[in-house]
Amino acid sequence: MSARGAEPIVLVDARNVIRSRWPNMREERFLELARAWTEREGVEALVVFDGSAPGGRIGAHALDERTTVVGTGPGSADDWIVDEVRRRAGGGRRVRVVSSDRGLRERVGPYVERLVGGGAFATLLERLERCRRSG
Repeated sequence: MSARGAEPIVLVDARNVIRSRWPNMREERFLELARAWTEREGVEALVVFDGSAPGGRIGAHALDERTTVVGTGPGSADDWIVDEVRRRAGGGRRVRVVSSDRGLRERVGPYVERLVGGGAFATLLERLERCRRSG
């Protein structure tokens, strides 16, 4: 198995994280912090948006070698995440999901090694941002 296949993949319910803050996080800031986080943690992330992703994008678009942004178009992010989690876990990949959506968490729970709440993830990203600014 390649090194990339051994590391976990993290599927992020983007709007859930963005809306966990008031005022909501700006999409661009969120993506910048998510990219920095994937690099620091050494993981691959699929950052999934209901409808279009920032820039009006539909479908999957790599931001860098670790971070891919997904716009689901007419489909829901929850359904897209569930399908992708099942596919990746069924292929033997270690999978994590970031969302506070109870229904989504119940649907993916049997397939993932870890669930992280949207607010907890936003807090982690904000801490990373403060560390980057001070260091």
